[in-house]
Amino acid sequence: MFNITRKSIQWGEETLTLETGRVARQADGSVIATLGETSVMANVTFAKSAKPGQDFFPLTVHYQERYYAAGKIPGGFFKREARPSEKETLVSRLIDRPIRPLFVDGFRNEVLIIVTVLSHDLVNEPDIVAMIAASAALTVSGVPFMGPIGAARVGFTKGGYVLNPSVDDMQNLRNNPDQRLDLVIAGTKDAVMMVESEAYELSEAEMLGAVKFGHEAMQPVIDLIVDFAEDSAREPFDFAPPDFAALYGRVKAAGEAAMRAAFAVRDKQARHHAIDAARATVRAALTAEELADENLGECFKKLEASVLRGDIIGGGARIDGRDTRTVRPIVCETGVLPRTHGSALFTRGETQSLCITTLGTGEDEQIIDALHGNSRQNFLLHYNFPPYSVGEVGRFGPPGRREIGHGKLAWRALQAVLPPATEFPYTIRIVSEITESNGSSSMATVCGGSLAMMDAGVPLKSPVAGVAMGLILEDDGRWAVLTDILGDEDHLGDMDFKVAGTANGITSLQMDIKVAGITPAIMEQALAQAKDGRMHILAEMAKAISAPAGFSAYAPKIETLTIPTDKIREVIGSGGKVIREIVETSGAKVDINDDGVIKIASSSADAIKRAYDMIWSIVAEPEIGRIYTGKVVKLVDFGAFVNFFGKRDGLVHVSQISAKRLNHPNEALKEGQEVKVKLLGFDERGKVRLGMRMVDQETGAEIVEKKADAEQA
Repeated sequence: MFNITRKSIQWGEETLTLETGRVARQADGSVIATLGETSVMANVTFAKSAKPGQDFFPLTVHYQERYYAAGKIPGGFFKREARPSEKETLVSRLIDRPIRPLFVDGFRNEVLIIVTVLSHDLVNEPDIVAMIAASAALTVSGVPFMGPIGAARVGFTKGGYVLNPSVDDMQNLRNNPDQRLDLVIAGTKDAVMMVESEAYELSEAEMLGAVKFGHEAMQPVIDLIVDFAEDSAREPFDFAPPDFAALYGRVKAAGEAAMRAAFAVRDKQARHHAIDAARATVRAALTAEELADENLGECFKKLEASVLRGDIIGGGARIDGRDTRTVRPIVCETGVLPRTHGSALFTRGETQSLCITTLGTGEDEQIIDALHGNSRQNFLLHYNFPPYSVGEVGRFGPPGRREIGHGKLAWRALQAVLPPATEFPYTIRIVSEITESNGSSSMATVCGGSLAMMDAGVPLKSPVAGVAMGLILEDDGRWAVLTDILGDEDHLGDMDFKVAGTANGITSLQMDIKVAGITPAIMEQALAQAKDGRMHILAEMAKAISAPAGFSAYAPKIETLTIPTDKIREVIGSGGKVIREIVETSGAKVDINDDGVIKIASSSADAIKRAYDMIWSIVAEPEIGRIYTGKVVKLVDFGAFVNFFGKRDGLVHVSQISAKRLNHPNEALKEGQEVKVKLLGFDERGKVRLGMRMVDQETGAEIVEKKADAEQA
């Protein structure tokens, strides 16, 4: 009934297995990849013909995590998986980015890839397994795909690279000083196609070494997929790339001069209008049959690319007049909004980001429900890209994959320089409103976010800046790396290489390659140019602000207190009674975590002090020999009980109340009276022993008894 193919290799410390032929047999390609006990199923289907008139490639990737994979039931009212989580969206992009350029040019049939996590061992992250499964499923499906690709995760600890570090090693990288890198890489046998990373001020050489290490480490995976496909692949889909050489010749002859003049226009909006006019000129010269050809759009793109790329490779200026290394003019402003906790406007050429920082308390932390368990995040970055930023009308609604991906890239770049939560116990939220865009708004978000946090008083370890690099790579081997690329250079170029970091090193690297053949020499030059660009941008940012500013009057003030974990119950009280009383009495917010860290927040310093003192009186231990102010709570024949330390009471024996002999404590004291007492110690049962006779009840100073004076004499 089943025609099962299964292949395995030892990869790193785990066994990697690919299987097909047992599940989802009606899909064009279906593979279950297993690493350790993490299993991911990828299913590929594709239309056997393109829709008439379609001039783009409709590839869709959906990565989905099922809670049963980790033995969990989803939360919420419906108890089932609903809209994609941020992680599912990001992994969908991870899979899409390296495979999209590898489909045969001209293939426009719809392709759908659905990747499902079936089992998670809480050791091996499913994202790498998902990329491998998708690659294998495409390779056996028969679709015209020039793969396969492999993928790997690279860590960096104690000066060495680590292949596929565990979930625990990568969990909360900011609080793990032994790990300085989380890099995901994908590529073919000969070329790197995609890099995504989170780093802690690694040098350019260390980052390049990680890329090389990851590419070498994925080679056994690629060999496994090829071997696997030889036994299980379907017949290749009969597809011949369209031949539109004649049509392109007509388009080029009719419009090259107009297109070259259009690309000479410096202003983006004016240039795009000129390009539209050049296209209209071409259309006017074509026949009705040529106008109806579905390859016309590809001809226009090829013409535009030849003009832009040819000028740059030939040593000419770029379309805005710059050379290959110059960063566009930069203007940095801080404190641009009056009531926000921190704000900055970062403008680089025709790209602009308005960044706002808001400081919150522990109540504002984001709770993340993931397969490997729940966690809390105290640094949030949200990126918005409205249509007006590029002068267009269009969809306006909840954030899409692009917004989530760009926001995460900026998050990775900035989180490496945040202070520890124990030193700066705030929840930090940055919102980047992209108000203008012409190239690398994500890197503008990094710069603006760094400025806005310093404006809010966040004590960053170092300012962070980012820059996007591009590449023109010609078939004859000539190439040029471009610093601070424009939108058109990204669209018509061969690489989008974003590098962010401080003056000391790289904190994030994202690379997407559209062609094979990117050599280490090209990457090395791109990293070197990116460092020069980053240092220039950091210098421009320093003109606006170079160190954290003072706190906004509208931001909450937070003080932290760490208590023994066995005291947490006492601070909370039965049913939360004690902590509610503290909040109501002091007027401050109080958050307690399971580690005994208490955050007290209020805009009033007095409220924070009241709450602090109330908590301290509950958890602190009294010191023997110290004098305290207390209140008599009960009189008995043998002495008085005094509340002297929070809710703690102690006994003053009748002999310790006064230097004079008393028959009963009521001869000197009454209930409710305020007294000064000295902690003498504890009896064999742990009961507190207090004394009054040796303390001046007016001043609280200790009295030196006459007997002691006589002995000294």
